[in-house]
Amino acid sequence: MIKLAIGFIIYGKSTAKYLPYFLPNFKKQTFTDFNIIVFDNNENPDDKNIEYIKSGYPEIEILRAGKNVGFARAYNKMISRAVEMGAKYFLAINNDIILEPNAIEKMIKIMDSDKELGSICPKILRWNFEQNKKTKIIDSCGIKEISALRFKDIGQGEVDRGQYDSAKIIGPSGAAAIYRVRALEKIKNSSEYFDELMFMYEEDCDLAYRLMLAGYKSKLAAEAIIYHDRTASAKGFGNLQVALNRKNKSKQIRQWGFLHKHIIFIKYWGVLSIKQKIEILWFAFRMFVFAVIFEQYLLKEYAKLWRIRKKVYNN
Repeated sequence: MIKLAIGFIIYGKSTAKYLPYFLPNFKKQTFTDFNIIVFDNNENPDDKNIEYIKSGYPEIEILRAGKNVGFARAYNKMISRAVEMGAKYFLAINNDIILEPNAIEKMIKIMDSDKELGSICPKILRWNFEQNKKTKIIDSCGIKEISALRFKDIGQGEVDRGQYDSAKIIGPSGAAAIYRVRALEKIKNSSEYFDELMFMYEEDCDLAYRLMLAGYKSKLAAEAIIYHDRTASAKGFGNLQVALNRKNKSKQIRQWGFLHKHIIFIKYWGVLSIKQKIEILWFAFRMFVFAVIFEQYLLKEYAKLWRIRKKVYNN
């Protein structure tokens, strides 16, 4: 048995460039009671990621699907493996991250001190990968709900002055999150911890919300510092700013975000107040109008939503 299982995903050239920076972090950690699992989402089993891991980190366990199964399913496989190991906690972490040497230790200490915590989030600051430079720009201080079933990363894009160190959060960013395995076991649906209807994007918000509904708390570990090279981020939440932010996101990301947001609306409709339902209906209507005027390709996501509606309700 081990105290912590650490899981991350690889999927081709876009992740291989980070591994020489990412993996050495774990040999420097002051906390050492962990095993590392990697899930290979690449179709080619002989890519540079696997070559690098096998040559320098043979202790890492490699899981494969032979294809890209997405963020949610890959992490579900790794969490299931963590359960088999007898791990108390599971750290889901992106590989485009570097950690301060005491980051994991500080998070584990907080989790150990409060059994009501289902998850914990480190303070995530931006890492300028191209210059290999740490910054004081906030990437995420955890997730909060800004209105009915709409979520945001706290402080994203702001200079860190400690202003969010005591922020209330409903859950951690999917970039780096420690979960209590017992809590994940309690809220899983069949073999799914993360909802596999969500290939990637919004799945961390969904899991955070389910843990909250189950009575678990989440906390920001402000002294646990990590750095993230984020490729897609928001810079505001007004109508105009949201539209401008979309220019920095790929068509595929926009489709996932559109579909997954509607999945979340449907899943939790029954636990919402009348006021919250009105807010969601108004927001969903605005999403529809935006799609009709600016991004007509999103309209086909309604057809996908209709096809999977029974699975959504069952989740």
